[in-house]
Amino acid sequence: MNFITIVILSSTIIDRFTQHRYKADQAFLLANDKSPVAAYLDIETIVKICKENDVEAVHPGYGFLSENEKFAAALERNGIKFVGPTVDNLRQFGDKTSAKELAIAMKVPVIAGSDDAFPTWVEARDWIRDNTTYPVIVKAAMGGGGRGIRVVPSEEDLEGQFIVASNEAKNAFGDGRCFIEKYVEKPRHIEVQCLGDGTGNVIHIWDRDCSVQRRHQKVVETAPAMDLPPDTRQAMLNDAVRLLSSAKYRNAGTVEFLVDKSGNHFFMEVNPRVQVEHTVTEEISGIDIVQSQIQIASGKTLEDLGLIQELIPEPQGVAMQCRVTTEDPSQDFRPDTGTIDVFRMPAGMGIRLDDGPGFPGAKITPHYDSLLVKITAKARTRQDAAAKLVRALKEFRVRGVTTNKSFMLHVLQNQEFLSGYVDTGFIAANPQLLAPLKEKDRAQKLLHYLGEGKCCIKVT
Repeated sequence: MNFITIVILSSTIIDRFTQHRYKADQAFLLANDKSPVAAYLDIETIVKICKENDVEAVHPGYGFLSENEKFAAALERNGIKFVGPTVDNLRQFGDKTSAKELAIAMKVPVIAGSDDAFPTWVEARDWIRDNTTYPVIVKAAMGGGGRGIRVVPSEEDLEGQFIVASNEAKNAFGDGRCFIEKYVEKPRHIEVQCLGDGTGNVIHIWDRDCSVQRRHQKVVETAPAMDLPPDTRQAMLNDAVRLLSSAKYRNAGTVEFLVDKSGNHFFMEVNPRVQVEHTVTEEISGIDIVQSQIQIASGKTLEDLGLIQELIPEPQGVAMQCRVTTEDPSQDFRPDTGTIDVFRMPAGMGIRLDDGPGFPGAKITPHYDSLLVKITAKARTRQDAAAKLVRALKEFRVRGVTTNKSFMLHVLQNQEFLSGYVDTGFIAANPQLLAPLKEKDRAQKLLHYLGEGKCCIKVT
């Protein structure tokens, strides 16, 4: 199977001059009468474009339709490969409720919660009254990326938080149903990266710690997870592989767990797609996850690819990723928009850059995720990896839009963070991380000064 790079645009106005279009071999226009997000969710038009242009396969990335079973089924009906899980896999794991049911059947520990997702807060309230106590967490049945998740401390808070979570999930994923779980206070968020070939053969590529989060959105990810009890780690690895093997899982997938202060682990969900933080796993394992996805989609088995569990090397060193976003930490991480005037990327040994929409002249719009670039560092130790990220961030220059760079620098130099693992309450417990940094911008100030005609040079 031969693959070509395809990028589908939602609007000549919004995406005409974006970097992903410039880097593509070919680009196609979606429905111009819809909002940018709605256009990217337009399955019928995407499939039509694929058929008209002899597209052999579609890699959905990690947003929009990446977990949508209807999209995968539509491609399959039209003879187009979906570079991802099977339709059955997406149906099983895209819905957190059915995923939890399978986990229970496979004797994977789960957090106590509702068996069904609720369309209204009243139904959720009645279930809580009969089955558990507050605090609870409301979680959207579909989706990911921290959307549709809210912690509810008491019954008085339930209506508002449920409605917010439900609307958020419905707008992003088209399904506003939410289920209820007992809230585990300040756990660690550990996930296991897996690959399967659809035959029941599944391998793990070790684990990642994604506990540094803001509103359930990951901020810094580390592989492997540090200071994890060996028995807990092995149990999670075994549970992840057993769970996905039972479903004959195909392609890349991540099994996510919460680990409490006693070292007990609980299944959260399966992300049936490649994830933003897959870079840290690639760095410690030497395995190209996206390339493996494409090869599996073309019909290769794990054995064909030489991906046999006994041959997967132990993690090499420590990899750490931070997400640079166009958000203002001092304004409750309000997304910023505008035109990028200056964009200079860092470099150096042990630094990997996965860039997105950033370049001089790029226009950052409010329509999409605020992720600007992922910076991944690899070193021998956690402290060394963090130091490399600090150096890279200090070299990184973005002018024209506000970024979370100051916040990331505060996190990476925090002694609690450097000394070992932290839990999901780390950011909330350290409000000083949000303090802005003052940076000098002499070059831009000088250019503006000259451009406004405020400087007069006399030549004699």
